[in-house]
Amino acid sequence: MASGLADVKDEVSRLKGLLAEHPELEHAGYVENAFQEFAEVGIVLSLLEKDDVPSPEDLGIGSVPYLLGLGDSIGELRRLCLDELKAGRVSKANHFLERMEDIMTAIIRFDYPDAIVPLRHKQDVARSLLEKTRGEVAVATSAKTLHEKIDEALRRK
Repeated sequence: MASGLADVKDEVSRLKGLLAEHPELEHAGYVENAFQEFAEVGIVLSLLEKDDVPSPEDLGIGSVPYLLGLGDSIGELRRLCLDELKAGRVSKANHFLERMEDIMTAIIRFDYPDAIVPLRHKQDVARSLLEKTRGEVAVATSAKTLHEKIDEALRRK
């Protein structure tokens, strides 16, 4: 884990210690939102550094903020994918697309009422982002293949 992330993980652990005597605050929206943001950062950084998705236990947070952060990580992976496409690195973009698909496969398995885990909206947004990204990667892949074939044909002349 990057040292910045390790520092934040330490702060999350410290906050959880402070909240031990007040469990009702741990599930307050603002605290869960902070844990959710931490989960998103931890997931994306772990994917970038180790190509691995950490567990809630690895991050030291509960399953609800973890799931919500997992859903949000798809948007960050889309941004990384688009950056790779802009740079002409289609294979790296495909790699990020595959990670998006893996995460989508994981979060789509959860079907809780929104009153318990507000995941359905994140699933819908993630599905939409994934479909858009698939289309953009497919177009870029086709364009790259066409460009390579044109270059090859021109070299033969």
